[in-house]
Amino acid sequence: MERLQKVIAESGLTSRRKAEDLIRRGLVKVNDQVVTELGTKVKSSDIIEVEGQILKKEDKVYFLLNKPREVLATTSDDKGRKTVLDIVDIDRRIYPVGRLDYDTTGAILLTNDGEFSNIITDASNKIPKVYIAKLNRLLEKEDLMKLKKGIILDNKKIIPDKVKIKKVNKNNTCIVEIRIHEGINREIKRLFEAIGYDVEKLKRERIANLTLEGLPSGTFRPLTIKEVHQIYALKK
Repeated sequence: MERLQKVIAESGLTSRRKAEDLIRRGLVKVNDQVVTELGTKVKSSDIIEVEGQILKKEDKVYFLLNKPREVLATTSDDKGRKTVLDIVDIDRRIYPVGRLDYDTTGAILLTNDGEFSNIITDASNKIPKVYIAKLNRLLEKEDLMKLKKGIILDNKKIIPDKVKIKKVNKNNTCIVEIRIHEGINREIKRLFEAIGYDVEKLKRERIANLTLEGLPSGTFRPLTIKEVHQIYALKK
């Protein structure tokens, strides 16, 4: 027997956190009975209904996409803009893991495995993400130290795991590598904005052990079984 919220998450319907919210709100039934208690154990033979939809088990799939600019990291858009699902167009219901801004490029994962998604997005697991940022001017030494000491965003001190100037351009712009494990909205851009810099371009180059090596912009690939297991091993 397994916990109800885990079974819902592993079905690919939603993340574990969202599953817990649905249970609390009385939107989940087991064998036609409403269940609101978190941690309820269910058997494989139980019929689980979520918001009126019978839960069906499906094979888990995992993809790494090198997202181009002007593509939304969502499943749909009411303005008709291109989304990641227009690129990763498969016959499975999948969704992007976490955020990546419309004009930010690089690594993003897509899956139907809610537990896998939760591992990546839960800050307590400290999954590293590496970004390359082009700043509108040279990052001064004192400002670099401010970043390393931490910046307050949303009432929380954000301390990057690593900040390094990789290149200084002739026009006095610079390229900076920054590694971080939190998941606050627009985090990288806001960190630099807080100390007076504009991020002209931003690319996420790595998520945990997953890099964009051999993956041109606008293409994707499935994860290997080994890569999926390596992500699961990072769960605290």
